[in-house]
Amino acid sequence: MNILLLTQIVPYPPDSGPKVKTYYLLRHLASHHRVTLVCFTRNAQEEADAATLRNLVAEVHTVPLTRSTVRNALTLAGSLARGRSWIIERDDSAAMHQLLARLVREAESAGRPYDLVHADQLNMAQFAEPLPLPRLLDEHNAVWTVFRRVAAQERGLKRLIWEREWRRLRTYEGRVCREFEAVTAVSHEDRQALIEAMGTERDIPIIPIAVDAEREQPIARQPNARGILSLATMMWPPNVDGVLWFARSIYPLIKRQIEGVRFFVVGQRPVAEVRALPEQDPTIEVTGYVPDPTPYIAASACLIVPLRSGGGMRVKILEALARGIPVVSTTIGYEGIDLVPDEHLLVGDTPEAFADAVVRLLRDPNFGAQIATAGRKRLLERYDWRAVCPAMDQVYARMRNREPGI
Repeated sequence: MNILLLTQIVPYPPDSGPKVKTYYLLRHLASHHRVTLVCFTRNAQEEADAATLRNLVAEVHTVPLTRSTVRNALTLAGSLARGRSWIIERDDSAAMHQLLARLVREAESAGRPYDLVHADQLNMAQFAEPLPLPRLLDEHNAVWTVFRRVAAQERGLKRLIWEREWRRLRTYEGRVCREFEAVTAVSHEDRQALIEAMGTERDIPIIPIAVDAEREQPIARQPNARGILSLATMMWPPNVDGVLWFARSIYPLIKRQIEGVRFFVVGQRPVAEVRALPEQDPTIEVTGYVPDPTPYIAASACLIVPLRSGGGMRVKILEALARGIPVVSTTIGYEGIDLVPDEHLLVGDTPEAFADAVVRLLRDPNFGAQIATAGRKRLLERYDWRAVCPAMDQVYARMRNREPGI
């Protein structure tokens, strides 16, 4: 089939959750279909990354995406005036609409029309909507629930702003899911949230996020490692909130029980509040982006996922399982991943319970190794991309055959 694939970010290199999800799907699709990738780029490096993908797919086209404080303010005002979601308004682009309309016309004129348009994440749905093609929305998460949880953590004016945003998003996301010819979700929880937004039942296939278990091999960790590792993009509000919660409410409880512990915050684009943590506690190290986190994994007893908001699936958990490091998470943190607490990972939803789980792993490396082995086994069974991604071919086939209700 001839596929038009729209992504908000360049899905390469696979070094963050959205990129990992899309990159491995793209690898599968490119081996079975003719794929034209269209994506936004924010800088020269992303343009170079997009060029790399020309070795994988038939065509790659990019559109510059500019964000600034002034633009954010203007689009926020516009979203208020039009009653539209701000994050959708913010990324609207006349250049993207024009490019896609031209590509569709040219493909038709060349006698090689696109069979469908695949919108990767909700932000790209607005560009697929007007195209005269069958439309698929590939949801990485139920976006409205992410912002509902963010709102619950805020106070004052910020809470009012995010309350308005998640309600607008729920309306928009529900409408798009009703109108597109196909929708996929990554978890049962997200599927139910999308159905709630739609206000009606429909068939939404669940295709989980997958990683490359062959590429990500277990990393040998130091005996009696005293590190605690966070590995996440540090500008995404749920990740920021989780790290700050851990540093302020959980880490002090651990330090009272274990000597010599270190907290490694590894991830690109840390916000100022996160960058300030080492000034408050010199046992905390904030690294920013690290191309290869192997040294930090080797020095750590566990990877933590202290999320109190968010949605979808956490790729960092899947990668931790592949790399053989035990995980401590909140219930929200491992939502959507089929893992059993105390068998594949440890779970704590209060500061005391989370601290107790980390302390257990720090004190008992053998138990940590047991948890890590069981976690990798579950990953190999259920979340390797070679086993997961072929399900998208079935969705495409049903769209081509115009099967109703998918």
